[in-house]
Amino acid sequence: MTDTAFSTLTKRLQLPAIGAPMFLISNPDLVIAQCKAGIIGTFPALNARPSSMLAEWLERINDELAAHDKANPDNPSAPFAVNLIVHKSNPRLEEDLELCVKHRVPVVVTSLGAREDVNSRVKGYGGIVLHDVINNRFAHKAIEKGASGLIAVAAGAGGHAGVTSPFALIREIREWFDGPLALSGAISHGASILAALACGADLAYMGSVFIATHEANAAEAYKQMILDSSAKDILYTNQFTGVHGNYLIPSIIAAGLDPDNLPGSNPSAMDFGDNDASDAKAWRDIWGAGQGIGIIHEKASTADVVSRLKAEFITAKQRLT
Repeated sequence: MTDTAFSTLTKRLQLPAIGAPMFLISNPDLVIAQCKAGIIGTFPALNARPSSMLAEWLERINDELAAHDKANPDNPSAPFAVNLIVHKSNPRLEEDLELCVKHRVPVVVTSLGAREDVNSRVKGYGGIVLHDVINNRFAHKAIEKGASGLIAVAAGAGGHAGVTSPFALIREIREWFDGPLALSGAISHGASILAALACGADLAYMGSVFIATHEANAAEAYKQMILDSSAKDILYTNQFTGVHGNYLIPSIIAAGLDPDNLPGSNPSAMDFGDNDASDAKAWRDIWGAGQGIGIIHEKASTADVVSRLKAEFITAKQRLT
């Protein structure tokens, strides 16, 4: 790793991990809890609705983490991050970016496209831009356009994900890139975090493990479905947003759809598709999850989840040594 800002940031972590931003689910409660527990907490800017609410969220997160740090000088919080969708379908991008710059958000995660102007604005105030990619070609493009680092979204990750093995994807990227790199893909156990580091990543990027937490803004039925499901209950499809992603099969069935006979998608609009017989929507009704949910067996606080991950991480290290 050569990025000084990134090295400074990771020194504040108690566990080398990022809580991935989850559409509709990640909120200030979850982000603050993740940061206080010692991992980077993130949320999509689009979760703050209406758009004017984003400023309120940023002020609250900054204020509560600052208060925590003042009260716990020996146990400061981890930084937080905001996820910006830089796809042309996002009409809020410029407004949300302006607020991120104003509040000097430590880390910005960009998705669905790489933008030089976005990267330069964030890096201009000392922020870090991590761009998520599903293959090596997109990784090259992101760095060429000025991203500080990458998030390798490998097979098995929740939501929009790729199909490449994490072992292959990480090594292909590390052939030419020695900067900040996080790995996403079915990471729900502390041993898997250690495995991500062994592969060559600097951080594990994990979302589904936090869906069933008390702080997550997920329906109780969604949380229970996480507890009741495993890798066999995940379907990889582009039928709901036009972009391939992993979704819970039981939620597809509950929405009145046949997982083996799904309607067409509309990639350009990134919407549900052309099935007029169903009002089901991705994320709201069709629930995303990664393949790592099979080891999640109970609802818990975010602090307890991170504590479990830390213990598993330490045990895995001790077993190897």
